[in-house]
Amino acid sequence: MGERTESNQTAAGPTCGRGRPRDAGRDRALLEATVQVLQESGYGGLTTAAVAKRAGVSTATLYRRWRSKEDLVVGTAVRWASDLGPQPDTGSLEGDLAALLRDKAETLEGPGGRLLHVLIGESAHNEALARVLDTAIIEPVRDRAATVVDRAVARGDIPPLEDAHVLADLVVGSMVSRLFLTPDAAHRSGTDGPSSGEAAIRELLPFLLRSLGAQPG
Repeated sequence: MGERTESNQTAAGPTCGRGRPRDAGRDRALLEATVQVLQESGYGGLTTAAVAKRAGVSTATLYRRWRSKEDLVVGTAVRWASDLGPQPDTGSLEGDLAALLRDKAETLEGPGGRLLHVLIGESAHNEALARVLDTAIIEPVRDRAATVVDRAVARGDIPPLEDAHVLADLVVGSMVSRLFLTPDAAHRSGTDGPSSGEAAIRELLPFLLRSLGAQPG
């Protein structure tokens, strides 16, 4: 079966239909296979046939869930972005911010990070992927960052900010730079020291606290 070219621009997950319920295990296998094939071949080299083969299902099974490879990649992005769940209130700005940085580091160092690599490259000339990059991956961090700032302002830890979402830009930009673009970060995980993510958090946390008008504890 060839690649389908039609795309549901608003698709965020498997296509709903009548009949027996879908197998959640197959959905998960297809999403994981998508990340693996993207990592190996990039977006241009990804085919639904390759994903289905890697997941051990037929292409018909895949197309019952996603209408095109673009829908499949969008659905995969939404799935991994959903791992960035609500943040518990740690009682301090430093604790809340450290938790946000740690969650983002874990995402970037896992399947979500490999997917983000692909989306960043493709979003420059693919409007649908650019939208999902913002709404499924960046927007949840903005919401979390706004919550962190609101709590800190309410506690009197920092003065009010004109735009709390700037913190999200600092978090995402800094972590992407440290984990994706810094040469030594790719090799640090193989040492006995802290992981690349933990090292980045140690470096970034004091700077982010000062930028918000607070001092590290």
